[in-house]
Amino acid sequence: MHRRLRWRAAAAALIVLAGAGTLSACGDDGGDGKSGADAQLRLGYFPNITHATALVGVEKGIFAKHLGKAPKTATFNAGPAAVEALFSGAIDATFVGPNPSINAWAQSHGKAVHIISGAASGGVALIVKPGIKTAQDLKGKKIATPQLGNTQDVAVRYWLKQQGLTANKDGSGDVKIVPQENAQTLQTFQQGSIDGAWVPEPYASRLILEDKGVKLLDESSLWPGGKFVITNLLVSQEFEKKHPDEVKKLLEGVVEATDYINQNKADAEKVTNEALTKLSGKPLKQDVLDSAFKSITFTVDPVASSLTAGAQHAEQIGLLPKTDLNGIYSLGPLNDVLKASGKAQVSEK
Repeated sequence: MHRRLRWRAAAAALIVLAGAGTLSACGDDGGDGKSGADAQLRLGYFPNITHATALVGVEKGIFAKHLGKAPKTATFNAGPAAVEALFSGAIDATFVGPNPSINAWAQSHGKAVHIISGAASGGVALIVKPGIKTAQDLKGKKIATPQLGNTQDVAVRYWLKQQGLTANKDGSGDVKIVPQENAQTLQTFQQGSIDGAWVPEPYASRLILEDKGVKLLDESSLWPGGKFVITNLLVSQEFEKKHPDEVKKLLEGVVEATDYINQNKADAEKVTNEALTKLSGKPLKQDVLDSAFKSITFTVDPVASSLTAGAQHAEQIGLLPKTDLNGIYSLGPLNDVLKASGKAQVSEK
């Protein structure tokens, strides 16, 4: 019990509280954060456009409509921190990238989490200083990623290896990878202390439109059909087992929020920008919004094949031990929701 509370306190320290309610670091909640009539799902997500499903679902009241009350929310800079909060019991579910999802599955030996839906595909690019034209030009340069071991961090290290370049975890090698918060990357790129960044939207578009960066590579060009998962919905298996009805209601909200974004682009951009403004204190310019939304596909399809490939990439660069992903998905509830709505079901292959 004491160990669990210490985990909770550590995770709570990483959380930026936002929106509907606050999260408790510890307390007498029966072990999964739920207590009687006050039961309230606790949901994590990032202040990124790749997490617009969460932003729209919260801000438009879509999740609240399906759940019966607004979820408590927490925002994170990158996946590892969100996973730590999920492990600790500080949150019940979180929108997160594929590699942190894989790491969570591996670290818990398949006992702690399930991926229950996709959320977004695409929306990631390598932005560099003018004058950098090829991968080989990156020798001796510094490239930022959101966090060591997160999805973009794995992607850039694997890509550099494919180009015959080294980028070691200790910062040595042909290219120095500098994990830092996305907001900080905007400043360090402008100041010239980094030469580029492999980042999700809206940061990729901001580096181009606000700081004169150049897109060296769109990550979608590396994947079959240009499709790769950038955001999943990950849930605690403990919560999933104890509260299957709430999981289904959350998924109903995810499906509706996804439909809303795809059918109401202009308003979805506006709502997303308002949410980002609340979290960051500054709205995005319209050209950044348009550019970012254009590069992302919002879908509940988890694009499972890209997650499997991503795990192999992480293994090859030494950021993940050999991992059996069999069972990482729990898509039955999502497919039940899709079937009831007359929509095509999704696959875990």
